[in-house]
Amino acid sequence: MSGFHTDAPGLLPVLSKGKHRNARKGACFMEFASYLAGERWSDHPSCTHPLLAAVARLVNDAVSDDYRPQLAPLVPRVIGVDANDARMDVAIALRVAATALPVASAERQRVLAVALLSAERILDGLDDRPAGALTEGSRVALEHVPVAAAWAREFAEGEQTTLKGFRRYAAPTAVRCAVEGIANACVPDPDRRLHELLELTIDDCARLVSPARRSTDPDRWAAACRLTGTA
Repeated sequence: MSGFHTDAPGLLPVLSKGKHRNARKGACFMEFASYLAGERWSDHPSCTHPLLAAVARLVNDAVSDDYRPQLAPLVPRVIGVDANDARMDVAIALRVAATALPVASAERQRVLAVALLSAERILDGLDDRPAGALTEGSRVALEHVPVAAAWAREFAEGEQTTLKGFRRYAAPTAVRCAVEGIANACVPDPDRRLHELLELTIDDCARLVSPARRSTDPDRWAAACRLTGTA
């Protein structure tokens, strides 16, 4: 990071949907993060793990315009959250898939169940676990969707999950499908659910990063957001 801005700027960019040429046009979640990190203006800054940044961009675009400002206090929390560690991709895929599985449509449930099982297979190799082991969150999520779970297990039987394929295809697909699944689910307050998904995913990833990299002050930024009316 080239220099984190801990003070709120005089004129805060407004969190809005999509990509923006500069702050005068507004800012998506990750463009705001690039500004705070002192990087070149971009929705793909180097300060955040690419898959976590994808979650943030998708959630930013999926929530309603009225709700979006409430995401602002989370922006500094993604800065410095990056590591060349496959466990971060796995943590993100497990979180988004397990969260969306119980509420997504049947078609998306199949995709998410396959992605979740793929993530668990990768974790088997990373942590030298017995084949077929499941984390508690995955077990509970799959129990909520027994039909999709059975279909996914049959689909995945005999399939080999490679780390490269998981990081390139399965994990990004899980992220996209999960956010879309929650946004379009017949549930009360999907905005709040998406907000919580982003917050919990950030927390999962932050546990895998050295505190020294996260030279942010989220509490100070949250206070600035309240004072300026952005949250």
